Amino acid sequence: MSTQVIEKAQEMSHPNTATGRGSTLTGLGKLTGSEFRLLLRDPGMIFVAFIPILLVMIFGLLPSTSSPSEDFGGGRFIDFYLPPIVTMVIGMMALNALTSVLATYRERGILRRLAVTPVRPVSLLLAQGIVNLASLTTITAGVLALAGLAFDVPFPRQFFGFVVAFLLCVTAMFAVGLLISALAPTGKAANGIGTMAFFPLAFLAGVWTPGPLMPDVVRTISDFSPLGAGSQAMLRAWEGSFPEPLHLVVLLAYTIGLGFLSSRLFRWE
Repeated sequence: MSTQVIEKAQEMSHPNTATGRGSTLTGLGKLTGSEFRLLLRDPGMIFVAFIPILLVMIFGLLPSTSSPSEDFGGGRFIDFYLPPIVTMVIGMMALNALTSVLATYRERGILRRLAVTPVRPVSLLLAQGIVNLASLTTITAGVLALAGLAFDVPFPRQFFGFVVAFLLCVTAMFAVGLLISALAPTGKAANGIGTMAFFPLAFLAGVWTPGPLMPDVVRTISDFSPLGAGSQAMLRAWEGSFPEPLHLVVLLAYTIGLGFLSSRLFRWE
């Protein structure tokens, strides 16, 4: 991460770089391309992409999780486990990748340097959002394709509802990540806070105990957490119904509420 930040600082410091010339839109596009290159060099991305693929392979090959079970109404464990896997990836990107990058950029003065270029610091937030959303979409598509082709896991039957739930879960978790970035004094602190927040949120999303096996009280709490609401909304779309309004409202509330709070607290220097 430190090497990437230094490269970024050097790029921003030259007046003839992409962020120092041309229109704001052109600068945003080139800044986004730069962020993509930096993300691809991050070894952590291999981990983010590898973990969901590994989990699909494990639960697709184990007889106990790839065979019909009464606990899942005659369905298979792996059929119910895809939404928690997707939300786990969203949580990892939002709470680790996004938070540490933005906090580190502020810590190293990159946001301050951007403030004197035609492309303002807010463009970096947009570029990070585009890069992370594209990465999440690619990883999710790969996970769905692997599960479907290798283990006959059906695609979401209510595909539009799945897309809505996925996008709202992403925006809600990005809002959580931005709030952590706004409050954390350093990149390491942001990464630590994000990691501590990830585990309880992932638990409520059903990563360790899928929704159908959760105690009623835990599932009720899960309804009001961003990853829990996202996981249950996607599961409902997987089963063929549009997500419940409660889950969509919860995700929208996190997006608007924490997004507004983050914008008020975020420090560029």
